[in-house]
Amino acid sequence: MAELVIKIPEDLKREVEQVSEIDWSLAVSRLVKEKFERLARLKRIVSKSELSEEKAVELSDKISESLARRYEVLKLL
Repeated sequence: MAELVIKIPEDLKREVEQVSEIDWSLAVSRLVKEKFERLARLKRIVSKSELSEEKAVELSDKISESLARRYEVLKLL
C-alpha cells in the first residue's frame, strides 16, 4: 500500500492524538476514497452536460443574486 503524508494544524493534531480508538489511517483513507468517488461522479455528470462554462457561470451568478436578495429580505424581518 502507498503512503501519503499530510500536514495538519497543531490544534487538530492535538485533538487527533486525544482520540486513540480511531484508526486514523483507515478513516482518512476512506475519506479520500469517498472524495475521489464524488469527484468522478461529478466529472461524469459534467461530461454529459450541454451547458457551457460561460452559461454555467451566468446561471451561478443569477442564483447567487437571488439568494442574496432573499437573505436581505430575511434580515429585515
